[in-house]
Amino acid sequence: MGTIVTVDDVRDAADRLAGVAHRTPVITSRTLDELVGAEVFLKCENFQRMGAFKFRGAYNAISRLSPEELGRGVVAYSSGNHAQAVALACRLLGTKAVILMPEDAPEAKLAATRGYGAEVITFDRYTQDRDQLGRQLAAERGLTLVPPYEHPHIMAGQGTVALELLEETGPLDAVVAPVGGGGLMAGCSTVAKALHPGIRVVGVEPEAADDTRRSLAAGERVSVPVPRTIADGLAVATPGELTFSVNRRLVDEVAVVSEDDIRTAMRLLFERLKLVVEPSGAVGVAALLAGRTTPPPRVGVVVSGGNVGVDRFAELLG
Repeated sequence: MGTIVTVDDVRDAADRLAGVAHRTPVITSRTLDELVGAEVFLKCENFQRMGAFKFRGAYNAISRLSPEELGRGVVAYSSGNHAQAVALACRLLGTKAVILMPEDAPEAKLAATRGYGAEVITFDRYTQDRDQLGRQLAAERGLTLVPPYEHPHIMAGQGTVALELLEETGPLDAVVAPVGGGGLMAGCSTVAKALHPGIRVVGVEPEAADDTRRSLAAGERVSVPVPRTIADGLAVATPGELTFSVNRRLVDEVAVVSEDDIRTAMRLLFERLKLVVEPSGAVGVAALLAGRTTPPPRVGVVVSGGNVGVDRFAELLG
């Protein structure tokens, strides 16, 4: 299981993404450093194409499909960011995308996914199994299923976030990243531990969606009730099988944050750093600000996305 994804796979993904994905900026803030008590480096994936890190994994995976598979099209399921990533990657690669999205997905994410040319089919996330729906649709239409995290190429693509971060900052004492299904964390932890074996890897989840924290404590995957949280991109009830097999070896800690912690981080990022960050993207900063994890002297934080509509942003912070 330890060879699901390697640092060489991530480097290969980086070559494939060169000139296609943005090399997003790393931002620092003296104010944030003082509040946290550490030197903090923010890897700003809110500036990635389609507004989140998900584009990296989606393009890396879809660009490897055969001409026949591209000719038939792909299907994916997502609350929003993977949906947009797949839709954009398919448009760039000249194939069609069919996306299953929850009925209560943020309107901005639904509109953006349709705007990239995808066919969107909605479902009830609280009563229907999205994986089952996706596999059924793939079989019926002859489409290739591109999962949001349970695939080595997806994990390798997401790992390019940490590869770029560490190339820019040099050695760090810790890397902090959001954990939903675990693909971003699996890719980033693989890179971080390969390049700097002594580095500390910290995941962050909302309190209502702490399935990975519970799973690491139990030593096996456990499920929580379908989460209800403002961090919709992290509302996962069970860690992925493949991603958990990586993260259980490489992740040192999973911190949890409250909804108010997330709002506080979003507000600080907007007011002091001029960054618009969606709730899921703000959890790493939230964990540091709220003292949910103790930062070492130099820490990198993945700000995973900025896909939040203006009305929703105002509602959350109003």
